[in-house]
Amino acid sequence: MRYGVGPLQRLLRSRPRTGGLVPIAATAFSRVAPLQSPSSVSAADLQFGQPVHETHPHLLKPGELTPGISALEYAQRRSRLASVLPKDGIAILAASHVKYRSGAVFYDFHQDSDFFYLTGFNEPEAVAVIGKSTANDDHTFHLYLRPKDPKVEQWEGSRSGVQAAVDIFNADESGDIKDIEKQLSRIISDSSEVYTDASPSRSSASAFSRLFASRTPHNTQGLATLLDKKSVKPLRSILNEIRNIKSDAEISNMRKAGQASGRAFTEAMRYAWTAEKDLTAFLEYKFKRNGCDTSAYVPVVAGGKNASQIHYVRNDDVLMYATSFIGTIAPFNAKSSEGDLILADAGGEYGNYITDITRTWPVSGTFTTPQKDLYNAILATQRTCISLCRADASNSLDKIHQIAEASLKDSLAQLGFDMSGNALEILFPHHLGHYIGLDVHDTPGQSRKNPLQVGQCVTVEPGIYVPNTDRWPAAFRGMGIRIEDSVCVQEEHPLVLTTEAVKEVDDIEALRA
Repeated sequence: MRYGVGPLQRLLRSRPRTGGLVPIAATAFSRVAPLQSPSSVSAADLQFGQPVHETHPHLLKPGELTPGISALEYAQRRSRLASVLPKDGIAILAASHVKYRSGAVFYDFHQDSDFFYLTGFNEPEAVAVIGKSTANDDHTFHLYLRPKDPKVEQWEGSRSGVQAAVDIFNADESGDIKDIEKQLSRIISDSSEVYTDASPSRSSASAFSRLFASRTPHNTQGLATLLDKKSVKPLRSILNEIRNIKSDAEISNMRKAGQASGRAFTEAMRYAWTAEKDLTAFLEYKFKRNGCDTSAYVPVVAGGKNASQIHYVRNDDVLMYATSFIGTIAPFNAKSSEGDLILADAGGEYGNYITDITRTWPVSGTFTTPQKDLYNAILATQRTCISLCRADASNSLDKIHQIAEASLKDSLAQLGFDMSGNALEILFPHHLGHYIGLDVHDTPGQSRKNPLQVGQCVTVEPGIYVPNTDRWPAAFRGMGIRIEDSVCVQEEHPLVLTTEAVKEVDDIEALRA
């Protein structure tokens, strides 16, 4: 592995002392591809499919392969994976493919999280193969991707190319993704077991997925035949264990996302919003303006009764003030003379790491007495549950959820709710929290029954959604309130990653005073 030298220092190793011209690396398949007959370009003009420090020093520090994460850390992740593979076992991972909205109009590209976690490579149409080295004390890393193609890149943007896989992403071997069947045939034939979670979708544009999709009883050619002769096992549970505990660098990225997003929420509470779409646009703009790369997920911005839909994402309704606020600033809500609450569930993403925040506040800027009573009951439960997100308490997410249920049930009863029968299931229909990291619901399939460990990151999000029916106290009907923070588990206390988003009643009301 080549960790002590910067990516472009390796790529530019033949750079003349007296000029700014360098030879372009070869793009044909090679183990460590030699520099070919040079076609000279300026170092400043070198282009890759994603930022590197030398081209984007405003985004990456020296040694970082992606924002906040070093090339060394990516290599250590691959080594951890290889260490739990059997002798001669290999893991095969496919990058995401570009998804199209219609015709040639594509969606924003988002890399497969497992692939990104192990490679740091952020382009589509690529395959990574990771295994143990012959000495069994390190790993081998093969990365197959799209080669440089100036004609295509003029339309679609820069590609990193085959040589960059070796020089920048530290692959031991690289090649053109078009040759993937031939290359994988060689690797698989020498392996004892294959671990993969790639989806065999016939509609996928991924070369690897197409190969797996062709695995039918009538296909006796190439990769399908080789896989039929091998033991193929899922990779998910192994990667969950590795990804589950976050490094200091990962936590730092999530803290940056949480800080930027939290500040956006607090600033949003200062304004008198009259439409869900306007608040949605403001939050997404501020996430980026405050330092995030993009939004982590489609925001929920729900006024009034819309908050009862957990994943309401239409965000196209008006927001209603109290009758005393009738005038030029907001529409009158004939159904609710005291004005609506607004529930916003949103967060930014930094370096592919996400944050998850929900806040609920009055559109008018001032809570009514029933709104304040219900809000404070939920907030008290959330505070208690956050305090339990520490390793020395030996609590699981499921256990903390049970504590939240007991707390909410008692508080609601004190507010006059009849909590008999299935009342709590109706009012609090979702789990208290989930794991977070590269994904909003990170490490899918990971049990919530196991005690929390240092380095795990979770959400804590109690919520109450009161149907507008006679079963419930009239003062609370139609209210939906959820309060959510992103939290990192530490040994003796939790680290709240989203503390900049205010949530105390006095603090929220003071923003509009």
